[in-house]
Amino acid sequence: MTQASSVSTTPASPEAALEAIVQAAVKEISHIATLPEVTLKIISLVEDPDSTAQDLNKVISSDPALGARILKVVNSAFYGLPGQIGSTNRAIVLLGLNAVKNIAIAASLAKLFRGGQISENFNARDLWTHSIAVAAGTRMLAAKVGLGLPDEAFLAGLIHDIGIIVEIQVRRLKFVEALEKKQKEPGLTLRQAEQAVLGANHEQFGSGLCKLWKFPSNFAYVAGFHHRPLELAPKLRTLTCLVHLADVLAAKLGLGYTGSVETLEFNPDVLKELELSQPELDQVGNDMPTAMKEAMTMLMENA
Repeated sequence: MTQASSVSTTPASPEAALEAIVQAAVKEISHIATLPEVTLKIISLVEDPDSTAQDLNKVISSDPALGARILKVVNSAFYGLPGQIGSTNRAIVLLGLNAVKNIAIAASLAKLFRGGQISENFNARDLWTHSIAVAAGTRMLAAKVGLGLPDEAFLAGLIHDIGIIVEIQVRRLKFVEALEKKQKEPGLTLRQAEQAVLGANHEQFGSGLCKLWKFPSNFAYVAGFHHRPLELAPKLRTLTCLVHLADVLAAKLGLGYTGSVETLEFNPDVLKELELSQPELDQVGNDMPTAMKEAMTMLMENA
C-alpha cells in the first residue's frame, strides 16, 4: 500500500507535464475547429502507398466546392501552368498526389484563422495575412536554394504559426493574458509569455496539432522549431530554416501580425546552412508583398 501510494504521488517530469498540456489542448481543438472531413480523407489517402490518382480524384469530386478551389489554385499565376486546367484529375496528373494534397490543405485552412479582434493588439485575420506572407516567402526562398516542392514550401509557411490557432480556439483567455504579459514586459518574446501563462508555447502546440492531424513530419518540425531551426538535426532542418527566414522577412516588411517574430536580424548560421546570399534575400523581400497579394487572392474562399 505504501509503495503504491508513493508511486502515484510522484510528480510528473517537466517533459511529461508539458506533453500533457499540449495533448489536452490539441485534442480539445478537434471538437471546436478542424480541417474539413474531406481534407482529412485526402491526407489519409495520399499517405497510403496503395492509393491511386483515381482514388484521390474520387474523394475530391465528392466536394465540388473544394474541387473548384483546388482548380483555382492550380490555375493561378502562382503555378504558371500552360493553359487552363479544367479537371482535378488533370491537376493530379500534372502536379502529383502529394502536391494536390498540400493544395487541398492550404485551401481549407482559412476558416481556422477566423476570430477577428482577440485583444487590443491581436487580430486573427492579421495572423492569416502574416501566414500567407511567410508562405509566399518560403516558396520563393525554396526556389532560390533549388529545393523544388513549391506547394510543400508554401504550405509549410502557411502552417508555421498554427499553434497560435490552438491557443485562440481552446485557451483564448490565457492567450490574451500572455499577449498582455508580453506587452507589459519589454524584451519578453511571445513564446516566453505563453510558456509562463499557458505552460507551453505556440511551437509546442503547433507541433502537437500537426501530429494529431497526421501531417508529414516536415510540417511538425516547421511548426515546432521555426524560431530555432538549427536545433533540428542537419538533415531535417532545410524547410524549417527557409520558413524561419521568411518569418523574419515578413516581420521586417510589417506584413500582418508580427508579434510572434523574435528578431529582425537574419541568423548568419541559417544563411550559411542554406547557402543564401544577402542579395538573394533582398530580391525575395522585394517580391514578397506582390506574391503575398497573389496568394491571398488565390486562397480567398469566395473569390
